[in-house]
Amino acid sequence: MRLGAGEIIVILVLALLFFGPSKLPQLGSSLGEALRGFKKGLSSIREDMDLEAPAEKPKTPAEVAPRATAPTATTPAAEEKTPAK
Repeated sequence: MRLGAGEIIVILVLALLFFGPSKLPQLGSSLGEALRGFKKGLSSIREDMDLEAPAEKPKTPAEVAPRATAPTATTPAAEEKTPAK
């Protein structure tokens, strides 16, 4: 979901009416600090996860695929009939 220019303008006008022109700079700076802290915490968590579980070397298809076996008969062998004497 993305916000277009019209939606952003409506949100800014509502914020201006609700908080007033004197509080908007404080509100913007506190919002920026909150986002900065959130991103910093998120990157810290990612670094911790990378340190705990090092990435495994990806396996080649030869290591993953089972080896082929000799083909087996799927139909019963026909019995030889000897003529009755």
